[in-house]
Amino acid sequence: MKKVAIVQSNYIPWRGYFDLISQVDEFILFDDAQYTRRDWRNRNKIKTQNGSIWMTIPVEAKGKRDQKIKDTVISDPSWSRNHWRTIVYNYSKTKYFSRYKDLFEELYLGCNERMLSRVNYKFLTSICELLGIATKLVWSSEYRLVEGKTERLIDLCKQAGANEYLSGPTARGYIDEELFRSEKISLRYMDYSGYSEYEQLYPPFEPRVSIIDLIFNQGPGARNYMKSVQK
Repeated sequence: MKKVAIVQSNYIPWRGYFDLISQVDEFILFDDAQYTRRDWRNRNKIKTQNGSIWMTIPVEAKGKRDQKIKDTVISDPSWSRNHWRTIVYNYSKTKYFSRYKDLFEELYLGCNERMLSRVNYKFLTSICELLGIATKLVWSSEYRLVEGKTERLIDLCKQAGANEYLSGPTARGYIDEELFRSEKISLRYMDYSGYSEYEQLYPPFEPRVSIIDLIFNQGPGARNYMKSVQK
């Protein structure tokens, strides 16, 4: 059995995104999709003493309504320094910040990429390595893309040699499950319920924040708060 997931790249996403990655053999970053504003592609939340806040990578979007994620350009190169400064301010007192400081400092201050997709890929692969996730990450542009939402997913699975597709739960609204059955490709939906709380620096607990919150607060024990990543 080869399992595949197909999802747009996100900026420092929450733990559920990494659980999805870890449950498949190949994770296809579908950045041929249209870039959507005020979404997870270029921003995510972190926890602060005043609640959660957004950290957003500024991109060139005005007048580019139909641009693809892979073609989206970062508009301000100082974003990485600003984000790192915000992370230091809010996480320097966490238990494991010093353990991972050098890794993340290099990720941010050494990031000279101009394309949003490349930045997301850089962070995703580095965090996967930190968490011990060995899943292969590839771009949708490496494959042929056909028309039709479900047809495209099925064709990508076939090209990847997969016989099981793991989808996010929101896709139930548009996926034609009968097409998957007719092509003898198993379709399964990710379950994001039942995540346990962990100790954060500033209570009360906020579940939908970036994975970096879990890493800085729980360190090597971060795996214990994910569904699929084992010690």
